[in-house]
Amino acid sequence: MFEFITNTEDRGQVGIGTLIVFIAMVLVAAIAAGVLINTAGFLQSSAEQTGEESQEQVTNRLQVLSATGEKTGSSGGAIGNVSLTTTKAPGADDIDLTEVTVQWVDDSGTYNLVSEDSSASNADGQFSIDPFKDDDTSSPVINSPDDRILLTFDLGTVDGNVDAGVPDLSEGQSATLRITTSSGTATTERLVVPESLSGTSAVNL
Repeated sequence: MFEFITNTEDRGQVGIGTLIVFIAMVLVAAIAAGVLINTAGFLQSSAEQTGEESQEQVTNRLQVLSATGEKTGSSGGAIGNVSLTTTKAPGADDIDLTEVTVQWVDDSGTYNLVSEDSSASNADGQFSIDPFKDDDTSSPVINSPDDRILLTFDLGTVDGNVDAGVPDLSEGQSATLRITTSSGTATTERLVVPESLSGTSAVNL
């Protein structure tokens, strides 16, 4: 029914133009694939870095366990010394307290404070670092949740002591402290002085 005619003399030929087009398509596809792979790798690397930085900003936080205020000879009936008992928050990496900055805000204004061991020169005042529980003597670095280190602010002007550059805290006065670590994680602590300091030399804030 069907008749097939086969001519052994016929030959198929691929033109040089077709071959060039084919090679060009392969090269374009290879270049595109390379660009996509490089872009995917770059995006993955950037995402990992961003994730790590975000995690640090969430977890590398200083935890304030307690705050106390003490009346000093130069402060009269006001609080002239404030001490914060600190440790690192759960999941936090090691925290170098010399790199910590404190923004102190009260009725008299805003003050930027740094460690007395810091090289910063434009701060309004300083605070001291005093370890009282540090088994491996890592202070001023908190490297264990068991470490307990005091951040001490000598308010007002006290001869022979660190001058925080912050006025004394009077009865009923409050202050807000924003404590920021080197990774940019901030902890906010509010201090409230009791309405009466009569008959006491130290109080919880």
